[in-house]
Amino acid sequence: MAPMKKKKTPLRKCVVTKEMMPKQQLIRVVRNKEGEVFIDETGKQNGRGAYLTKDSSVIETARQKNILSHHLKAKVDEELYEKLLKIVKEDTNE
Repeated sequence: MAPMKKKKTPLRKCVVTKEMMPKQQLIRVVRNKEGEVFIDETGKQNGRGAYLTKDSSVIETARQKNILSHHLKAKVDEELYEKLLKIVKEDTNE
């Protein structure tokens, strides 16, 4: 019998660092058809997604350079960045 194949880890690219990383290490932000931009914690929501590394400096860079708005072609509220920073802090216990 053939050895069990190891399941491939889905890789995604962070829109700030341009690094390919396993999906679990990234936060997905989605813009849906209605134009709402929100954090997709399940990773399964429909819409245009952008991935960010779970790192507060990466999120700050995205905020300053307006990377998410550019990538999702939608206005991203300050609140969203605050939520992202909160998630990162909880995840890494910074």
